[in-house]
Amino acid sequence: MATGQDRTALLFPGQGSPLDGEAELVARFAPELGELAAELTGTDPFAGASSSTRLAQPAIYCAGIARWIGAGRPEPDCMAGHSLGELTALAAAGSWSLEDGLRVVCERGRSMEEASEPSETMLALRADAEQAAEIALAAGVVVANDNAPGQQVLSGSRSDLERAERLAGERGSRSMLLPVAGAFHSPSMSAAVGPFRLALADLPPAPPRLPVVSSGSARPFGSDIAAELVAALTSPVRWRELSIGLAERGVRRFVEVGPGKVLSGLVRRTVPEADVSVLEPLPAGVAGG
Repeated sequence: MATGQDRTALLFPGQGSPLDGEAELVARFAPELGELAAELTGTDPFAGASSSTRLAQPAIYCAGIARWIGAGRPEPDCMAGHSLGELTALAAAGSWSLEDGLRVVCERGRSMEEASEPSETMLALRADAEQAAEIALAAGVVVANDNAPGQQVLSGSRSDLERAERLAGERGSRSMLLPVAGAFHSPSMSAAVGPFRLALADLPPAPPRLPVVSSGSARPFGSDIAAELVAALTSPVRWRELSIGLAERGVRRFVEVGPGKVLSGLVRRTVPEADVSVLEPLPAGVAGG
C-alpha cells in the first residue's frame, strides 16, 4: 500500500448506472461471466436491465468486472462501491471468485425485486443532510442515500414522496422522482434480508486481500462481511462520509471503474481537491490479463 498522502481507491458504481455498450465490453473481457449471468437469470440481463432490479444488478456487476479486467486487473490501495458496487469491489478484491460474486449478486437482485412494492420508489433531493432528514421526517419517508453535499435520496411510498417533493419545493430545494421500482435502503427491503442472508451463508465472503470500504458504515469491512452486506439492504448509503473518510486516510486518487461517471461527480463535490478519473479498458488488441 502507498504511504502517506498518496493512496489510490477504485470505486465501483451501483444500480442506475448506464449500460449502453457495456454488453460488448463484457463479451470482450469477461465472456464466461456474461454467459453465466444469462444462465443464472434465464435471459440476457442487459436486455431487461432498465426495468428489472433482478437483471440490472448482475448486468452492472458484470460490466464493472469486465472494465476492471480490461484495464489489467489493477490492485489499488483500497476499493469501495456504492451499494451494489461494494459487492463488485469485494469480488475484485478476492472475497469470492468472480463467478461466485455474480451468484451472490443475482440473489441480491432477485430478493430486492421480490421485496419491492409497485407503490414505492425513491426521490433525489437537492438538499444537505440535515434538510433531507427534516423533510423525510415530515413526509414519513427515510433518507436512503447521503451521496454528496447537496445530493440526497429519499425512499418511501410514492404518495409520501410526492409530499416530500412539495415540502422540498416550499424550502427552495429541487427534487425528482427516480425511475426505480422499490424503496431501496429502507425498512421496505426487510423481506429481502432472509433470502440474501441464506445466499451469503451458502457463499460466505472471505477477507479481501486489500481493504474494501463499506458504503453502509463508511469504514473498511470488518470480520463479519456477510452481516454488513445484509444490514446494508435496509440501511442508508453513506457515500459522502465514505469519500471524506478515504481522503482522511490519505487517498488522493479516486478512480471510478464504471459503468458511468456518477461516483466521480459525487467525489468531486465532496472532496474538491481529489484527483478523480475514470478507468478505461485497454485498447483493442491489447491483452487485459
